[in-house]
Amino acid sequence: MQRVVLSRELQVNWVSFLADFLLVGMVFGPPIAPFLAASGVFLLPGIADIIYFMGNHVCPQPTMGLELAPPFIMAVCMRCYGTVTGLLITRLLYAVTGGKGFYWLHQYGWSGAALASVLMMAYPLELAAQIFGVWDFNNYIVTPFGLITGLAWGLFAMPLYHGWNDKK
Repeated sequence: MQRVVLSRELQVNWVSFLADFLLVGMVFGPPIAPFLAASGVFLLPGIADIIYFMGNHVCPQPTMGLELAPPFIMAVCMRCYGTVTGLLITRLLYAVTGGKGFYWLHQYGWSGAALASVLMMAYPLELAAQIFGVWDFNNYIVTPFGLITGLAWGLFAMPLYHGWNDKK
C-alpha cells in the first residue's frame, strides 16, 4: 500500500490580520476604557490609561466622549466612534461578500478613490461646521458624519486590506 502525504501550505495574509487586529482594538478599546479605569483592579486602570492616551492622540475632541462609567468617559468622541462603526460594518460586509459587489469603491480606480475621498470629508466638514459655530457638539449630529466617513473609507480600503493577495 502506498502512503500519501498531503502537504498544505498555510498562508497568512499579514496585512489582513494586522488590519483586523487594529480594528478590534478600535472597536472595543474606547468603550471598555471607562470600565477599566473605574474598576481599580490591579493593572486595569493602567490599561485604561494607555487606551485614553491613544484616544487623545487620534480624536480631536476626546473630552466629548460618552460617560459610560461615571465619572469616566469613552476614550474618543462619538464622531470618531461613528467612523470606527462604519469600518466595522464594511469589514463585516466584506466577510460576507468577499469583496464582490458594485459598492466596493477600489474597483473603480481613481474615480472610486475620488468618491471615497469626497465622502470621507463628512467628518472634517462637520468638525469645521462645529468650530465655526454652525452648530454645537451633539452626539446625534456627529455620529452620522463619522459613520459616513467610516463607510466611505471601508468601502474603498477593505478589499485592499483583505484581498490584496487573492488569485484572480
